[in-house]
Amino acid sequence: MISLNIISMTHLIVSKRNFHMPIDILKDDLATALKKLQAKENSFMLLENITKLGSWEIDLVTKKSIWSDQSYLNYGYKVGEVEPTLELFLSHLVPEDLPRAQQTLAKIMQSGEVESFECRLTKESGETINLLLHGQVIYDEEKKPFKLIGTTQDVTHKVTLEKNSAALSELVEYSANEIYVLEYETLNILYANQSACKTIGYTFEELLGLTIFDINVDLSLEKVELLKKVYAETQKTISNRALRLRKDGTTYHVQSYIHELSYYHTKALVIFSTDITEIVQAEEQILKQSEQISFKENYDSLTSLPNRNLFQDRLSQSIIHAQHSNHHFALLFIDLDQFKKINDSLGHTLGDRVIIEVACRLNALTDSEDTVARLGGDEFAIILNNIKKIQYISAITNKIIDAIKEPIKIDAHTLYMTASIGISLYPEDSADANDLTKFADAAMYKAKDEGRNNFRFYSSEMTQLAFEKVIMENSLLQAIKENQFLVYFQPQYNVLTDKIIGMEALVRWRHPDLGIIPPGKFLSIAHESGLILEIDKIVMHEAMRRFAQWYRDSLEPGKLSLNLTMAQLNSKDFVSDLLDTMQKLDFQTHWLELEVLESHIMSNPEESIQKLNALDKLGINIAIDDFGTGYSSLSYLKKLPIKKLKIDRSFIMDIPHDEDDMAITKAIIALGTSLNLKIIAEGVEEKSQKEFLIRNGCYFIQGYLYSKPIPADEITLLLKNSSH
Repeated sequence: MISLNIISMTHLIVSKRNFHMPIDILKDDLATALKKLQAKENSFMLLENITKLGSWEIDLVTKKSIWSDQSYLNYGYKVGEVEPTLELFLSHLVPEDLPRAQQTLAKIMQSGEVESFECRLTKESGETINLLLHGQVIYDEEKKPFKLIGTTQDVTHKVTLEKNSAALSELVEYSANEIYVLEYETLNILYANQSACKTIGYTFEELLGLTIFDINVDLSLEKVELLKKVYAETQKTISNRALRLRKDGTTYHVQSYIHELSYYHTKALVIFSTDITEIVQAEEQILKQSEQISFKENYDSLTSLPNRNLFQDRLSQSIIHAQHSNHHFALLFIDLDQFKKINDSLGHTLGDRVIIEVACRLNALTDSEDTVARLGGDEFAIILNNIKKIQYISAITNKIIDAIKEPIKIDAHTLYMTASIGISLYPEDSADANDLTKFADAAMYKAKDEGRNNFRFYSSEMTQLAFEKVIMENSLLQAIKENQFLVYFQPQYNVLTDKIIGMEALVRWRHPDLGIIPPGKFLSIAHESGLILEIDKIVMHEAMRRFAQWYRDSLEPGKLSLNLTMAQLNSKDFVSDLLDTMQKLDFQTHWLELEVLESHIMSNPEESIQKLNALDKLGINIAIDDFGTGYSSLSYLKKLPIKKLKIDRSFIMDIPHDEDDMAITKAIIALGTSLNLKIIAEGVEEKSQKEFLIRNGCYFIQGYLYSKPIPADEITLLLKNSSH
């Protein structure tokens, strides 16, 4: 093995030393010439091994072929394994390439030039490779072709690389993504694929004259340098969102991925961009919805004022700021007086417009550092920050009251509102947000109790009153559940015959600890809390039950008068509940008379006429209660389906001493008579009052002169005695 290796190395050395030494025919003897030839042959064989380049020749006279060792290997044979022939070579070609190979051989024979072609050859093993062949014809002294010589090289790897490169180039060119190549320093566009050209509206040639800044709205050199720096530090593909500018001036959003590369030996950046406009729009929509949700959580949808949630936060912030700066602030609770009547009579749509107008007026009276909030319904709150003098609070509160009193004109309506305002002070009343809120609320209810349309500062006594109100409301709820309500009846008389013509049903509360509680103590709270509807149902059912029983006993109680509130009338279930109760109790419709407050009717006369007409068609009498207090329009009075006017007790109580009351009462009686209405006076307590009414044509009265409101059992005895 050692001797063989030495010989091989010697051959290699000789070959290297003699490779460029030509044979000198005159000087070289035969032995030297042979050595030179052997050296050249060894060099060629070494080159074949290195380059995988095989050689071949074909004797055109004898048709014999010679293949080099590498040619055997290229064709898939061991050296000397087969007899080399042109036919054997051609038999291994892929059929599709055979015609082209034959055409190339013919061309070689004709041209005498070196010709080349690529073909595919299937080895004995079944493997298909790519070959690159070069060939040339050799002529003899007579210019006749006598030999073909050439080379054969396995270029499968090269072809595979070229195919992959072509596929990659095609993938890039026809990719749905926009792909740009930029010169690293100048950021000039060196390449853009078809998708980029189509999307952005430029031709390829036009893009080559632009920089990346020309097609991106919000891209700056500083941003590019930052991106380059990030890439240099991380050596990772970086992403960036940009607003892309089309040739026509329109824009769209892209997500770009940026990478460094060498492009034709030039340092460059490649950018892969995807249109994400729909994604951005979806994100913007989600953000908008999120902002809307946040707005709904913190702002009133009707007025856009801070709601209770944000108000609580602002109040906490005001306390923190006041503690740090040693400042004072005031908390105002504002409630619109009798706003419920507007909703009940004119509808919630108009009521909402009133609320919006009030919100605008409150905003106009406060500074930017203050907070105006809508807590719900007709309740507002104002935080007046950095108060230096209490006189300022009174001044701004008076401005608020005056502003709300200004007429509110909506469509054909001119409305007059007032407000009750309660005020608590930080830190004088408390440094706690809950206490300040509770105290301002208590002061506001004190303002209402003292006549409305005013304001009150909190005092400690108000806390007890507010507590009692909460206790009262909870007790009312319990009273409804346990049916603690009684129905009393006050008889109505014909003074000419002293006979009972009917009676008014009035509610009393039989408290388990406090005994009988009159309505004046709890009805206002029942109205404010909405519990009045349940109480009215109890009264209606019990009063009808008693009346039906009296009629079954032939006691002739006359008509049952029930007070009808607008809350009942506006309830969608009122009429059906009323008729259902009548049917269950066998109560006749002509036994019933519903008394409606004049002020309720006149708050929305058109709607009142429609609803009262519906009741009138059922055979139910309608009476106007407290007539003379609501500024009735005679034109509306004629349209209403009323059968009776009840003169308010405020006009009766000072007769016969008050000339004005006597004049008003006479006018009401005359008006009712002219309209063919029955007239009844309530609150008659003295004989002189009765005599005045008789003289002026009013023959029906109700009052303590005949009877106070009494329980049903006493009414039964009274009816029995009357029948005898």
